[in-house]
Order: sequence, then structure tokens, then C-alpha cells
Amino acid sequence: MHKPDGNKGLSVTAFGELLLRLHSNGGKRFQQTDGFTSWYAGAEANVCVLLARLGVPTQYITRVPAHDLATAGVQQLKSHGVATQHILYGGDKLGLYFTEPGNNIRPTRVIYDREGTSYAALQRGQIPWADVFSQSSHFHWSGVAAAVSESAADVCREALEAALTAGVTISSDFNYRSKLWKYGAHPAAVMPGLLQHSEITVADLDAAKVYFDIDTDESLPLEQRFEQCYTALQLHMPRLKTLGMSFRRVKDQQLWYTGALAHEGKFFYASGFAITDITDQIGTGDAFTAGMLYGLIQAFTPQQTIDFATACGAIKQSIPGDWAIVSREEIEELMKNGLSGRIIR
Repeated sequence: MHKPDGNKGLSVTAFGELLLRLHSNGGKRFQQTDGFTSWYAGAEANVCVLLARLGVPTQYITRVPAHDLATAGVQQLKSHGVATQHILYGGDKLGLYFTEPGNNIRPTRVIYDREGTSYAALQRGQIPWADVFSQSSHFHWSGVAAAVSESAADVCREALEAALTAGVTISSDFNYRSKLWKYGAHPAAVMPGLLQHSEITVADLDAAKVYFDIDTDESLPLEQRFEQCYTALQLHMPRLKTLGMSFRRVKDQQLWYTGALAHEGKFFYASGFAITDITDQIGTGDAFTAGMLYGLIQAFTPQQTIDFATACGAIKQSIPGDWAIVSREEIEELMKNGLSGRIIR
């Protein structure tokens, strides 16, 4: 990773759309529900919140309407320590998404309402990227940030150009969402040009297929498929040094959450956690990403980094909402002692 210049310190800027999530109450389906619980969300905001709670200076860049619903979300970001001074205000609509809780039989369902939002209408030239990156050592974004509209993808490109000029370390998350790509461009025509600048990325096998047409041997264990994916990605992402990937797998009739890390040509794997009860899966991947970035920023060893990232993803599944509202101490307790139902008092 690049060394920070001057007084930048090690700090992360993230860019994406702030959302309001409405979650059907009481485990009910959309057609049954009598109400929704609301949480603020957004892939990059989720990363910011956990990093800030872990002590990393973090700022979030987005565009939201100047009304109370958006203001409340910005205030919640501030309450977790995320800097918001460069957020733009304009337009009329905050992005929404609705979730129907799943269970061991039926998957969680998502309905988006993100067309015509303040963020989707963003244009090049509206965000002062040189000022934004003057105090940043890292820039993080994800595929969701480019999926909402053509102009949002253009602003992602503008941000990446400015980050390169500023000498900022660029990290990304593939984050492919098929329901969002509606503006006429195929993800494979947009994402490779944006992802090529990443030194650090989090991916999954399905998104690698969509963006880069990368196939791995489905007859092989996930670890070997991960290694195949990393090797193939290096042909498309010449700056790539670090790749992270999380997995859910069934072993001995038990769901396990594990992680893999490729760092400077070497591979590292977390033993993972048996997940016996899930409160909320949404935001798990963002917690994993934040944990991986934290490990890299703190100069953990690669093995420590993937163990920490995997623990972040595991513990998030115990927390309702999109944000991993935990401390480093809680994560390290999980790493040391595993899952626990005991009472701390």
C-alpha cells in the first residue's frame, strides 16, 4: 500500500449511495406484513461505520436530498464517528430498499426503489475530489455505486481518476446486484474499466464471471477455485495485490462462514465459524470488507487479517440492520473463544 503523504495519516474515504432499508416486521412476508422496521444502509456506508468504530478515520461521500429522512441518516453516520462534511445535498429522493426476512427454508428477498434518487442524478464535477482526497490514504467503492445510473458510473470513474492523481490506495468490492443494472449498459462493459485501478478488492465467484467472464472449476474445493479466480483476475487488474473472498458452506450438516485472502501471491485461509443462528445476513460482506481493510491498515499479518475479517463477517450476522455495531474487543473475543451464548455481567 502507498505510504500516506504529509499529514494525511491512515484514513479511508468511501463513496456510494446512502439508503433507507425497510424490513418486514416479525419474520412476515411482504404480503403479510403489518409494518416495517427502518435502518440506514448502503454498502460503502456499512464499511465506513465499522471502520470508524474500530478507530480508523473515515469519511463518506454521497448525495442525498435536503430533508429530514436523509438528515437523520447522516446524523446516525456521525454518531458512529464517520465524517460527513463532503456529503452533497440536492434532489428529492433518498434511495430505498425493502427486505423480507428469510430462514433456513426460504431466502431473504429484496425489492429496490433507487431510480431517480439524488445519488443516481449525480454528475461529474459536483464533488471536489481533490479536496476530498487531500486528507485520505485510501479510497473505497463498490459495484453498487456504479450500478444505479450511467452518471453515477461516470462519477465513480472521476473519483478513481482523482484518487490515482492523489496517490491514494484504491480498494473495491465487486458487489454485483443484478436487479440494479437497468440503464442499458451491461456490467461487463462498465466494471472492468473501473476495477482495473484497485490494489485491494473483495470479490465473489459469480461476480467475477459476470464482470470478467472468469470460470473456475466447480468440481474443485472453494479454496482452489479462489486461487484460480485470483490468478485470472490479475490479467484484468494489473495493480491487484490483495483479494478477499468470504464463503458460506455446509460441513457436517452445519453452516460454516469462512474466508480466503490472496496477498502478494500467497494464499491464506480462515478456519471460520459454525453459524448456528442468524439474526440478519445483510451487511455481512461489508463487515468482512471493513475487517480486511482494517487488518491491512493496521499492518496485521495476512493470516491475522483474514481471521479478523472473517470474524467481522460472522459477528455481523448476529446484529439486526446493515451496520456492524461492534467493537474491536468484541471481535477479538469471538476470535479467541468462538461463538458464545453466555451473559457478560
